Amino acid sequence: MRDLDILISGGGIAGPALAHWLARLGHRPTIVERAPTLRTGGQAVDFRGTTQLEVLTRMGIRQRVEDAQTRMGDITIVDARGKRVSSIPSAVFSGDVEILRGALSRILHAASNAEWVFDDSITTLAETAGGVRVSFEKSPSRTFDLVVGADGIRSTVRDLAFHEPAELRHLGLHGAIFSVPGTYGLDHEGLMYSVPGRCATIMRTGGETRAALDFASPTPAYDHGRRRELIATAFDGLGWEIPSLLRDMWAAEDFYFAPAAQVVLPRWSSGRVVLLGDAAHAPGPGGMGTGLAIIGAYVLAGELTAAPDHRTAFDRYEHELRPYVEKCQKQARGAAGYLVPQKGSQIWQRNQTMRVLSRLPGMGLLRRLTAPSAIPLKNYAVPPDHQEPAPLPLRPGTAARPGAPH
Repeated sequence: MRDLDILISGGGIAGPALAHWLARLGHRPTIVERAPTLRTGGQAVDFRGTTQLEVLTRMGIRQRVEDAQTRMGDITIVDARGKRVSSIPSAVFSGDVEILRGALSRILHAASNAEWVFDDSITTLAETAGGVRVSFEKSPSRTFDLVVGADGIRSTVRDLAFHEPAELRHLGLHGAIFSVPGTYGLDHEGLMYSVPGRCATIMRTGGETRAALDFASPTPAYDHGRRRELIATAFDGLGWEIPSLLRDMWAAEDFYFAPAAQVVLPRWSSGRVVLLGDAAHAPGPGGMGTGLAIIGAYVLAGELTAAPDHRTAFDRYEHELRPYVEKCQKQARGAAGYLVPQKGSQIWQRNQTMRVLSRLPGMGLLRRLTAPSAIPLKNYAVPPDHQEPAPLPLRPGTAARPGAPH
């Protein structure tokens, strides 16, 4: 199939990556994004293993990603007095290439070659014999051949199109990340302090210092009005740099908080609607969600072009990707034990494990130990990459592709 009008909900990572491949394969992608402009903030994300790097290469953006990488060094684990206890090698948390999410978003936007509609969102989906009639919060209704939900773990598209709700599998911890002033004496490196059930990390790279505060919790909390209060309560009374980090947290404009959870669905498609990235299978921390998103985008676009109809394409997409997703989700289920061990003895054991890993000869072996085995990539007769035009200036409701309809 070619020459399809495809609506993608979500302009984060998965959506623009899919748009890139759809445009190269002869389709017409449109991206609708709730935010008024491109999201350029966020934490560091990484790519691991040969498959993820190969997709970046085939997209023609690997060099740009590597040029913008954080070049983050090790994280030093300290005690309450700031004394070094152990360290976490950068390959454990940075993979082969680590990049700030905002920098990756800009690269993918430039490569997407799609119509972009900002400051809007989908309100209804009505499937017809030949397409999907889509209503928007602000824009006029339009009909598309297919709709892709790439709108994250709390996917609106998933809620509108799927009869059964997704299982949100809580992984036993919550986390917050935000910018803090000062350097704490760091330069492309980090500090970590742990007590049972709680962990604080300070990282500096790209000229910015960020703090991450994670705590164990058996049940998820989604009350956005109390997010900072939850963090303050969980870390109240702790030493090290915690008091100053909490003060900075209340003033941070880029505060982000979420429970760690996985999305589990029996199927990733319903009729003419299909899910991609975290909307379909969020793996949780350490589950390589960014890498999964770009691999999934490549596979979905390829199968849509190679298959005789969308049903076959969706089935093949899921058959190709699901085993890899399940490996990544299995790996992420150990995140709580690594980030927020419940006992002092477990913290000691983790620190000793990191001490051993830091002495392994060469980073190649360590990277292989921290990445699930690769999946083979099909060749979908993709045309050679070409230099995409620079994106137009962004305004709410405008198109980023020259000549695209508003």
